Parts: sequence; structure tokens; C-alpha cells
Amino acid sequence: MAQPRVSRRSFLAASSALAAPYFVPFRVFGANERIVTAHIGVGGQGTSNLNAFLGKGVSPGALCDVDSERLAKAVKLVTDKGHSCEGYRDYRTLLDRKDIDAVVISTPDHWHALPTIHACQAGKDVYCEKPLSLTVVEGRHMVQAARTHKRIVQTGSQQRSDDRFRLACELVRSGRIGKINEVHVGLPNCNFSGPPVPDSDPPEVLDYDLWLGPAPQRPYNQKRVHYNFRFFWDYSGGQMTNFGAHHIDIAQWGLGMDESGPATVEGTATFHPEDWYEVTMSCRLTSTYANGTRLIVGQGQKDIMGGVTFIGEAGTIHVDRGTIVGSRKELIEEPLGDNAVSLYKSQNHHSNFLDCIKSRKPPICDVEIGHRSATVCHLNNIVARLGRKIQWDASSETIVGDEQAAAMLSRPYRHPWTL
Repeated sequence: MAQPRVSRRSFLAASSALAAPYFVPFRVFGANERIVTAHIGVGGQGTSNLNAFLGKGVSPGALCDVDSERLAKAVKLVTDKGHSCEGYRDYRTLLDRKDIDAVVISTPDHWHALPTIHACQAGKDVYCEKPLSLTVVEGRHMVQAARTHKRIVQTGSQQRSDDRFRLACELVRSGRIGKINEVHVGLPNCNFSGPPVPDSDPPEVLDYDLWLGPAPQRPYNQKRVHYNFRFFWDYSGGQMTNFGAHHIDIAQWGLGMDESGPATVEGTATFHPEDWYEVTMSCRLTSTYANGTRLIVGQGQKDIMGGVTFIGEAGTIHVDRGTIVGSRKELIEEPLGDNAVSLYKSQNHHSNFLDCIKSRKPPICDVEIGHRSATVCHLNNIVARLGRKIQWDASSETIVGDEQAAAMLSRPYRHPWTL
């Protein structure tokens, strides 16, 4: 079922060809014509996305995973529903298929950038899970690839397609609670299942070298792969880039900062005393925007509720998954006026992506939006790790006056992978 690994020579030749910009004509869909998708990463959230797109009438023509057991299970799920699809171990081998219209990427975070960029270069539209990137520099390259190759790229920040989150942002941007002084974002505790275990040989079903990809070479450890990837800096950024990517995205939307970001970031964090995992155990990090508004991200902070709380001069609005409440009932219940801010409306995140493939209009969480929201997450993690304040120039996307912090905006890739 799994396709053979391509050789390094073949990969470098293919990469060289992909690097040259070229235009792939947009496919015009008939009224009843199905979009054909390829899914890279089909465990956990990958299966959830696969089921969601199946429910929207797509035809999954290719599935890819470096874990052969997960791949076989996903292929069976699709074929049991009457679709014909092929399984692949290496995503690069499926990008040549002319019948694939879009690629859905549900891999660990360190595997978001390259498949997105290569898919754009191959003329495919992309749905990429949040956080969009592992680093700020990766995110900017992903935006550039989407723009150069004129591709639709949706970030999987599904809260953008939830009526409650949109209403909260419309109320805030329409001045319902006056000038915004602070926004609080509450993160859950780290859910790493300890204690650690010794390194071992990888299981035969897992192509561990390909799982690592551009990440540093390290011995296999079962507590670092699959779901646990999110607790180690090589592959992710903890709850900051997990739930934080969702809630900070809503904060950015409510503040009208989708194409910008804060001016400074500062704060403190704690880490596991026995180093069971690398990411934050608790934190309180403050991003201050040019207008003075402060975004405070708290993990393990009693005064910060989970979700997003907008605090204005005339009241507060809190929103999370399933709830929107105001400090006064009328803040939420009183209808918005004719002159109120009306934001992009999407009833379903996956459907929005499919609609935009056909219309060629930007999706609700376009790649630039996903990049800017992920950037705030990355800046928070840089401050958490260094323990000092940084100055951020959002227009040039640079950290000012701190070479060590600035170096953390990117990561070296393991040979032969290149960004």
C-alpha cells in the first residue's frame, strides 16, 4: 500500500524543478463535480479532517502517512465509503498526480511548511492545520508560496467559522464595550502523560526518519511522536501553539490585527521541574500593541479563564467553545446596528475552503491570517524560553535589538531538507 521512498537524488531533482515558479491553470468545476483531495497525516486530527471532508462530498484520491497502521486504517475508512484511493508513505510522490485538486495537511507542526509550499508549487490548494507554522520565517515562506502560485490556503483555525466567536469580534469591533484595554487568553495545562520512557528502536510500522524530516536527528522515543510531538520544541510549541493558536487568532480578529501584531512581548513562564517535556508548564505573557491594548496569555493563571475575554472601558465579553457572555446581558443580546462592523461569515470551516476552491476568493482564515496569529504564539514562546522582553516590528517581521531572540524566528533544517 505504501509507496517506496524516493531517493535523495530524485528528491533534490524534484525540489529543483518545484523551485521554479510556474502557473497551473485553475480548474473550473461543474455544478455536480467533486473536488478530489489528498490527505497528508491521517491520525488523530487527520482522521477528523478526513471525515469532515468526506461529509462535504469530496473524493479523497490519496492518503499519506509515515505510520503504515494509521495509513491502512484511513484507507479502509475511505474505501468502506465507496471511494477509490491510494496510500502513500512519502507526500512528495502524490503531488505529481494531476487529478488532485487540494491537499489537506494534518501532520505535526514541523511538517506544515514544506508540504504546503510544495503543494502550492504543484498547483494544489491547501488546507493546513493550525498552527500554520513551526517558526515565523516558515510562515512567511508559506504565504509567499500561496501568493506566487495563486493558491487558496486555509488555516485550520476552525473557531473563525463559529457564530459565537464571530459575534464576539463584531461586538468588540463595533464598540459595544468601548475602547479595549486588555484581552485575556486562557490556555489549558500541559497534558503530557508522564513519566518519560527510555529511547528505543522505532516500531516497524513507522518510518521514523521521514517522521523527523527537517527536524534534528534524535533517537526514537515513543513519548515524542504522534500526539506527544506538541510537547517538544523540535516539533511544536505546547499549548501556546495548540489552544493558543485558536484563541490568539480570535484575539487578533477582534482587535483588527489580522495583518499585523504586537509591538512588544514580555512575561514569565515555568517548566517541568524534572524535564518530562520541554514546553511551558505555566506562563503569563503580555503582548502590547501600538495603541496600548494588551493581550495577556495565561496558562495556570487563576484570574484568566479558558477562551478569550475582551475587557473594555464599558464592559467585558467572554467567548469560548459553546459560550458567549457579557458583563451585562444587553451587551450580547442587543442587536448590532446598521453601521456596525460585519465580519466574514462562514458557517463551516471545511465547506468554506471547498467553496473558495471553486470561487477563488480568499478563505475565512487565509494563509496570511494564519501566519500572523501563529507569529504571536511564536513570539510568546521565544519570551517564555529566554525570560526577557522583546521588541517586535510587525511590518518587517523582525525582533529589534536582540540577536539571540531574532535567531529563534527560524530553525535550521536537517540535511537534505531545505526551506
